[in-house]
Amino acid sequence: MKRKNYIFTNKKHSYKAIMAAILGIISLVSLGIVVYLTYLRDGQAQNGYGVTGLLAAVFSLAGLVLAIISFREKDNYMLFPWLGLLLNVAALGSVGLILYLGV
Repeated sequence: MKRKNYIFTNKKHSYKAIMAAILGIISLVSLGIVVYLTYLRDGQAQNGYGVTGLLAAVFSLAGLVLAIISFREKDNYMLFPWLGLLLNVAALGSVGLILYLGV
């Protein structure tokens, strides 16, 4: 007879970490759309595209702070804190790369 091993735990997903992952996704998607639309216009960006890039940077900074805070919480699963950290660092790196290439 096969024994079933059950593990009972109090771990949960942190709401801050989930919000950090969502902010990272929003930042990366909005930056991707802005870059694609600028590519379609042969590199001529509209004024609203810069505002979108600035908001993406602000969102990714807020998501990065939330991800770091969620690492310090106890009894949480670590999937969303790592996902939020990676997505927000990628978004900030993308903003930095866009700014570097634009200069």
